[in-house]
Amino acid sequence: MDKNKRLATWMPIIIAASIALGIFIGNRFWLFNNGKSKNFASGNKINAVLDIIEEQYVDTVNMKQLVEGTIPKVFSELDPHSVYIPAADAAAVKEDLEGSFSGIGVSFNMELDTILVISVIPGGPSEKAGIKPFDRIVTINDSIYAGNHTDRNKVQKLLRGMKNSTVKLGIKRDNQPDLIELEVTRGDVPVNTVDVAYEVAERVGYIKVSKFGRTTYNEFITAIAKLKQDDCQSFIIDLRSNTGGYMDAAIKMINEFMPEGRMIVYAEGKAFPRFTSYANGTGTCLENDIVVLTDEISASASEIFSGAIQDNDRGLIVGRRTYGKGLVQSPIKLNDGSEIRLTVARYYTPSGRCIQKQYKLGEQEDYDQDIYMRYMHGEFDSADSIKQIDSLRYETVEGRTVYGGGGIMPDIFIPRDTAGYTSYLSTVINKGTLYMYALVYSDAHKKEFQKYNNYRDLWNYLKTQPLVNDFANYAVKKGIRKRPNLIAISHKIIENQLQAYIIKNFFDDAGFYPVFLNDDITLNKAVSILTDGKPLMEHAMNNKKL
Repeated sequence: MDKNKRLATWMPIIIAASIALGIFIGNRFWLFNNGKSKNFASGNKINAVLDIIEEQYVDTVNMKQLVEGTIPKVFSELDPHSVYIPAADAAAVKEDLEGSFSGIGVSFNMELDTILVISVIPGGPSEKAGIKPFDRIVTINDSIYAGNHTDRNKVQKLLRGMKNSTVKLGIKRDNQPDLIELEVTRGDVPVNTVDVAYEVAERVGYIKVSKFGRTTYNEFITAIAKLKQDDCQSFIIDLRSNTGGYMDAAIKMINEFMPEGRMIVYAEGKAFPRFTSYANGTGTCLENDIVVLTDEISASASEIFSGAIQDNDRGLIVGRRTYGKGLVQSPIKLNDGSEIRLTVARYYTPSGRCIQKQYKLGEQEDYDQDIYMRYMHGEFDSADSIKQIDSLRYETVEGRTVYGGGGIMPDIFIPRDTAGYTSYLSTVINKGTLYMYALVYSDAHKKEFQKYNNYRDLWNYLKTQPLVNDFANYAVKKGIRKRPNLIAISHKIIENQLQAYIIKNFFDDAGFYPVFLNDDITLNKAVSILTDGKPLMEHAMNNKKL
């Protein structure tokens, strides 16, 4: 019994270690042939172990399933960002960063009675076929998907497909008695990574970048050009909650602001020759002031961007300390379409700071808990709770002190805004009740609201409506008890978010962000910095805190 227990304990570890070696060792040798052992090179032990299991294990083993289940265990013993991606998931993982996928070009919600179309991409396949916002997709290829709690991922797979392939949809529109039968030819659907760009204050442009993908730089340049046409002379780049993406996209964006010869980033590893990137001086914003917004979710390419701006004293970082992901992953495709993303190097800012926070091999859970522990230690509320390591002291181009050890510490710290937050607000946000009410409300008033030509006119109308009271009654029907005192405390936030989500249903992100960020203290601080007439570095030297 003890022997069997030990075997059960160690067998997965033996297999995991063997498969890890097998990724890099491709030659195959047999250890046993007709019950007789053969000599083999130690480097081929992986294949020998697998062959032993396949030939001599007491039961028939699904070797493919065994390998697929064990490889992730191998990577769990490495750093937190090396990962194995099965073939079935590889394409989906890439879509968000590649800039497009093939589909019908709609965003939809399934929380109501069926598949509700929220928006239709202008010029996309669905618009060409005649689909409109707030249409309900009842059938897909003659199969009913109404009121049957179909999995969202399944619907998404049905609507996506090969370019130029077709999908037949049955559409329910308003009170029309019969379904409208439409055939949609799938096409390229863009995945935007620059969510919005608008003039947030006089001559101050705001750009929200959600990730760094294949098309991000082109989207960014287009946004800059648009804002300059509106006479914007300084820019706020919002990288909050941006978890990163392609390094080259961040480098190209930084180059737009950086004088010739300034270092942007460098990376190096054991088998990764040092790579250093310098600005070439061709940027379009060399004379424009810049403020970058960050928070604890800003990671990887976001930290490359903010670190380069900070170390070169090119602009200010405002917000909270970034995540601390400075490991470089190299994608390696395997023959079956699966992929591994193996850490091969570390990023360093121009001053020499390693962006990566500390970790221990194989201790993924502790690493994942880091953000929570930072919250518990009070880091989101006070910069004084962050203890800098003196041995990791570095200097910017102008001699300002910055610290390594993980993440980018902002020049001006902004604590999280806790005003108006209550347990009631947390409940309605976490359960999605705010969003669902906005959707139901928008659906009920779609004909009226579609007459508005811009989000500001709709916003002015919504300000006259008793949205919060109506919402509280709606929430009661969803099982959330009305809490008048807590609702009064959170009234302003609830009202703002309801207005923003309703406007988003008619004007997308171009209307959503100006409303949602109307009272954002981090954004407002950035605006005040850029409009008070003082040099940016004066703010950095004073290291003001709110």
